[in-house]
Amino acid sequence: MSNLNLPEAALSRLTVYQRALVELNDSGIKTVSSRELAEISGSNESKVRKDLSYLGSYGTRGVGYETERLIKEIGVVLGGSQPRPAVLVGIGNLGRALSQYEGFQVSGFPIVGLVDTDPNVVGETINGLKVKNLDQLEELVFQTSAVLGIVTTPAAAAQEVVDCLVEAGIRSILNFAPVVVDVVEEVEVRKVDLATELQILGYYDHLRKFD
Repeated sequence: MSNLNLPEAALSRLTVYQRALVELNDSGIKTVSSRELAEISGSNESKVRKDLSYLGSYGTRGVGYETERLIKEIGVVLGGSQPRPAVLVGIGNLGRALSQYEGFQVSGFPIVGLVDTDPNVVGETINGLKVKNLDQLEELVFQTSAVLGIVTTPAAAAQEVVDCLVEAGIRSILNFAPVVVDVVEEVEVRKVDLATELQILGYYDHLRKFD
């Protein structure tokens, strides 16, 4: 099941379903229908049923889906059946906030290392982790068995940091820096551009004023 070749749109929706299911399960709700899951996740019933069918989950008529079981099934597909430790590079405002975000841990991606180059930050302890210098990155990755890198540096530093992550053996990188970075083909980089997302929201807000 973890080797499924899912469409990217379905993969994105599965991450949303999982967050919704975790909240339901934490609230003591043990079953959920495709209609309820669609309403919570902002999807529609047919997409929910089709997406979950990729997992081999079809629910039970009149009962729906077991939330805990579905969380586990989606977790396997998303690589969450085993923890995927991550190192975070760039301890500015965004980096500090993300380093304390519990969602990474819950989703199976615990942050196990923090890195920066600022001598005023290196050595500081944040959320139980001591910030290391960038020249200690390779050793940190080895000691923690980290497999993911999270980049929250300014744009000018991002390429150097990504190069260091790749050299340390990291092959999956989440890049929050507002710049496109170059990597070899076997390295997967996902870019999160917060400014662009805000501009898109601004565009739709502007359109509503003329409705």
